[in-house]
Amino acid sequence: MSQALYRKYRSKSLDEIVGQPHITTILKRAIARSVIAHAYLLTGPRGVGKTSIARILAHEINHIPYIGESTHLDIIEIDAASNNSVEDIRDLRKKAQIAPVSAAKKIYIIDEVHMLSKSAFNALLKTLEEPPEHVVFILATTDADKLPATILSRVQRFNFRSISVGDIVHHLTTIAKSEQIDITPEALTLIAQHGDGSFRDSISLLDQARSLSDQTIDYDMVAGMLGLADEAILSKLLEARQTKDVAKIARLIDQAEQSGVPADILADQLIQMIRQQVVSSPTLVPLLDELLEVRHATWPQVKLLTVLSRQASTESSEQSNALPQEDVSPTTATSHVESPPAEYHYHTSSDLDQSTEIEKIPTPTPNTQNTNTGSNPSSILPPKEESPHTPPIHEFPWQKFTDALNGKIGAYTMLVRADYIFDGATLQIFAGRKFAKTQLDKSLPILTQTAQSLGFNDIDITILPSAKPPQDSQKAAILAMMGGGEEITIDAE
Repeated sequence: MSQALYRKYRSKSLDEIVGQPHITTILKRAIARSVIAHAYLLTGPRGVGKTSIARILAHEINHIPYIGESTHLDIIEIDAASNNSVEDIRDLRKKAQIAPVSAAKKIYIIDEVHMLSKSAFNALLKTLEEPPEHVVFILATTDADKLPATILSRVQRFNFRSISVGDIVHHLTTIAKSEQIDITPEALTLIAQHGDGSFRDSISLLDQARSLSDQTIDYDMVAGMLGLADEAILSKLLEARQTKDVAKIARLIDQAEQSGVPADILADQLIQMIRQQVVSSPTLVPLLDELLEVRHATWPQVKLLTVLSRQASTESSEQSNALPQEDVSPTTATSHVESPPAEYHYHTSSDLDQSTEIEKIPTPTPNTQNTNTGSNPSSILPPKEESPHTPPIHEFPWQKFTDALNGKIGAYTMLVRADYIFDGATLQIFAGRKFAKTQLDKSLPILTQTAQSLGFNDIDITILPSAKPPQDSQKAAILAMMGGGEEITIDAE
C-alpha cells in the first residue's frame, strides 16, 4: 500500500517548515540558546503544520533526530478528543512525575487540547503551574478561544497563519516533480486555491489528482474533480447581473445545481473570479461582501439569486446617481424630440437623478383652470395619482406579520420583542442577543412562508443578534464611544 503524499512529504526539521517563519525563527534561536519553556501553545487553522512542528520541537529539544513516524519513549502524544476526562489528566500527572527514560526532557504533546473537559483543565492547571523540571508540555489546538484564561496565561503562545497560495503552489510543484506528476501550473494554482490555506488539504488534493490521467493533468480536469462550475457559467452570471436579467440568473443557477454544483460552491467561484477583476471593475466590491453570506444561508440557492438580482439593481442606481448634473440639460434632453405645444414645458423632478428621462407636465393658465370648458381636454393632463391600495415599498406589515405567527413558533415572544428594518427587498430582524437569534433562526422557513402569505414573495429575511442601530448618526456615534447599547424611547407623562 502506497503512503499518502501528505505523510510522505511531512517536514522533518524546523528548517523544512514552509510559511511560518515568524514561529520557526524564534524556536530555533531558543533551542540554540537552550532557553526552553515548560509549556508551549500552538494554535491556528488546520493543516498548517501545528502537529508537525510539535513533533519536530519535541525531538530537537531532546537533540533526537526526527525520522517520520518514529516514536520515542520520552515523547508522548495524547489526543484530547478521545482522552479528555479528568481521570486521563490525573493519570498524566502521575506519570509526569517519573523521570525520562533516556532523553533530557519528558515531553507531552496534547493535540486538540480545547476538547478537554472543564474538570480536566482544572487538573492540568496544577501541573502547568508547578511542572516537574524534566517535563515540557506542547499543546496544539484549532480553537484557542475555548481554552481557559488560566491555561493561556501559563504557556508560550504561537499563532500559525494560513499558507499563501504562492507558497502552496511552490511546495506542490516540488512534490509533483519528485513524484513525476505531469500537471500544469494552472491546475496546481486551482488546487492551492481550494486547499483553504492548508498544506495537508492541498497535498491530499494533488494526491487525488495524480490518478486523473496518464497524460498532462490540466485545469479542466482538476475543476471536474473538484465539482466546479464551468467558467462560462460564471461569466454569464456576471453578464446577466450587469443587464439585470433576473430570469437568466435564476436559469443559470438552476443549470449549475442540476450539473452538481451547489449554490455555495458557485458563490465561492464567483468570489475567486471577482477578486481577479476587482482592480479593473471596482464596482464589484459590494458584491463580494454579499456573496460571503451565501455559504451560511439557510437556503443558499435563494440567497445567491437574491444577491445577484439585488446587486444588479443597486449598481444600476448607483451608476446613474454618479452622473454629473451638467451632463443633462434641457437643450440636450429635447434635441431628439419634436417641439412641444406652447402650453407644455419640460422639467426634471428633484426626486429623480439627472439621468432619468424628462417627463412632460402640463402648465395650466389661470383662465383655463376649472373654467375653460371649451378647451381641448388633452391640453390639460390630470396629475398621476398613486393607488391608495398600493403600500410604499419601504413599509412592512410588522403587526400582521407577528400576529400571523402567534402560536406557530416557539420563539414568538422573542420575535415580538425584536425590532426590524425593511428596505423593500430585505427584512432585517434585530433579535437583541445571540440566544434569541439562534432560536429565531430555527423558525426562518416559517417566517419566510408567513411573509409570502402577506404578498412579499421575493423577500430575504436575515436575523441579527444585535439591537437595531439608531437612525440618528449623532446617537450612533455616542453609542459607539460607550461600547454599544440600545436606543429606547421614554414616554413623557
